[in-house]
Amino acid sequence: MRVLLAPDSFKGTVTAADAARALADGWHSVRPDDDLLPLPMADGGEGTLDAVTAAHPAATVHDVPRCTGPDGTPVTGRYALLPDGTALVELATASGLPLLGGRLAPLTATTRGTGEAIAAALDAGATALTVALGGSASTDGGAGLLAALGLRVTARSGARLPDGGGALATAGHLDTRLLRPAPSGGVRLLTDVTNPLLGPHGAAAVYGPQKGAGPAETALLERGLRRYADLLGGDPDRPGAGAAGGTAYGLATVWNARIEPGAAALADLLGLDAALAAADLVITGEGRFDATSLLGKAVGEVITRADRAAVPVHVVAGDSTDARALTLVALAGDTADACRRATHWLHRAGAHLARSAGAAGG
Repeated sequence: MRVLLAPDSFKGTVTAADAARALADGWHSVRPDDDLLPLPMADGGEGTLDAVTAAHPAATVHDVPRCTGPDGTPVTGRYALLPDGTALVELATASGLPLLGGRLAPLTATTRGTGEAIAAALDAGATALTVALGGSASTDGGAGLLAALGLRVTARSGARLPDGGGALATAGHLDTRLLRPAPSGGVRLLTDVTNPLLGPHGAAAVYGPQKGAGPAETALLERGLRRYADLLGGDPDRPGAGAAGGTAYGLATVWNARIEPGAAALADLLGLDAALAAADLVITGEGRFDATSLLGKAVGEVITRADRAAVPVHVVAGDSTDARALTLVALAGDTADACRRATHWLHRAGAHLARSAGAAGG
């Protein structure tokens, strides 16, 4: 039997690559002669860079020391350079919410570090750019990122504004004259949300509270993004413009970047269809599997494409509202243990599914 192992990360516990490895080891403990193909998945959020480089061995990964973290603390940024000259930057690496260590900074968190990683990729000769936008800590409209690429944001007095979405409401002028040009091969942005920049469904209203903003702070962030859009122009109502605290809007406006559904774009980049064509069974999974998993997320993309290819699918999840999913919580009998020893229980899940395949005569 040929089994494709295509999980997303189990956020906060196991990476997609480690999840695929644990499932494979568990399966092989029962059915050692089966042909297993690990294909870790992502949808533009955490683990995107790792998934792409695992699927493309010719890609090279480059560290960018001392990028500006979301709270201003230096962090190590990264980008991957693919053989065709495309650089892949994962925003969460330098500007992600987990980097704050629980000390949320809704008004001051910045995307500057991601801009610094992009600048390093361009300096290294990248001719095209893909930015995975999931997991942002900030609501700055990408102003910090663009500042690292030459955008100057000043108050009405002419003084340079500090980083963070909380300062944007006092912006008086945006100077794009020193902004680096987009790479000749273009820029695409991968996201799993369709929110506009502004309004009740926008970046501040929907995602600000998740980043620590209370009602007054959310209102200030909304005013800041509105002022920013007045100065920068573009289309703040574009679906997906609100991704990553409005970073999609900023890059789409100044660099004419394309906003694309991350799960579909990454499935193509990772070669999911070809892998499914060679498989008799596919196992996918994530930390929490529910109705939202089918709406633009990696697991939903795997299920959709597997159904189209007539390949049976099994879903393994940390926990789930869907009785069809095999959950680590059910195997462990305890939520805390399922989280603490997720790799162990993924191994057990792989073995369980292999035994089921044997009982079914697979």
